[in-house]
Amino acid sequence: MWYKFSRSKLSVIGLFIVVSVILLAIFAPFIVPYPLHAGAYTDFANANQAPSAEFLMGSDNIGRDILSRIVFGLRSAITMSLFVLAISVPFGVFMGLIAGYFQRSLIDSVITRITDIFLSVPPLVLALVIASLLEPSLRNAMLAITIMWWPWYTRLVYGQASSISRLDFVRASELSGVKWWNLLFKEILPNCVSPILTKVTLDMGLVIIIASSLAFVGLGEQPPAPALGNMVADGAKYMPEQWWMTIFPALAIMIVVLGFNLLGDGIRDLYSMEDK
Repeated sequence: MWYKFSRSKLSVIGLFIVVSVILLAIFAPFIVPYPLHAGAYTDFANANQAPSAEFLMGSDNIGRDILSRIVFGLRSAITMSLFVLAISVPFGVFMGLIAGYFQRSLIDSVITRITDIFLSVPPLVLALVIASLLEPSLRNAMLAITIMWWPWYTRLVYGQASSISRLDFVRASELSGVKWWNLLFKEILPNCVSPILTKVTLDMGLVIIIASSLAFVGLGEQPPAPALGNMVADGAKYMPEQWWMTIFPALAIMIVVLGFNLLGDGIRDLYSMEDK
């Protein structure tokens, strides 16, 4: 599998970016030059410093190191993505399995109609609406994104389960008396792993984009916490003179999302080659 995966150089680059970002997020307090700058810290004597040997990515308007805050911002972004997907993926997959197996039933109709309602609204708009009804915070931003994310997995698994449940090996298991929950989790679910894993990898980047968008408009993690979206919004006020205050956080978002997209493409291609 590694040989097939490594044949794509872009996928290897994506894996390297993702692993590097995760390691930075884990060991942030020991890696960054100024760990205290990730919190409520001021140093007006070093405010608005351009990139230099002391501040590799410059400092903000109250003297905090941009590099240190970006690394801690990546930690919050990764944590949010893991939290959102850890809840929305199992719930959405379970709903999709139930609806796909019990086709043309009341359960199928209720689940698919609710899913269609959520999917009819653009995800960013729905997240903004939900977040605006709650107090702005990291926890509520996670909740808002989780509420609107599970239907995508329900729709994905529903299509897979609908077709797999009609195959001969599932029918044979039914005739032999296997319970429906064993059919769902031992026969149907293992055959849905490939698209689910690919979508999870791609969604890590999408969740970071949505979370950064919420923070950009003030509905995500609040200052003095170093949310990447907040840093981009704050730095935009000082463009173009202090360009580093917004350019470097924006580049961090772009690189992380690019890494997850490249990794997701590699995993998708890997499973497609195995199917052939």
